[in-house]
Amino acid sequence: MGVLLMMNQTFIDNAKVMAKGQVTIPKDIREILGVSCGDRITFVVENGSVRLINSAVYAMQILQAQMEGEAENTDLSTDEAIMDLVKDVRAESVE
Repeated sequence: MGVLLMMNQTFIDNAKVMAKGQVTIPKDIREILGVSCGDRITFVVENGSVRLINSAVYAMQILQAQMEGEAENTDLSTDEAIMDLVKDVRAESVE
């Protein structure tokens, strides 16, 4: 059973490393990460610590970081500009 430190919402749990390096992720941790059987996780190692991240969430974070500022670079910084682009794309797909 994990321990929740309420001051900064840190959740702590542990698991035993088996002979082949396998570890069962505790159920409460799987629920927090939003992963279940067959899902993938990403290990991020920084300064001697490891973070487990739902791979789908991690991929979205990477994509968002890469796309940061692109709307302004392409003049799509207003709702109106985005709607105009959507209308143009829809018109092209009908032709």
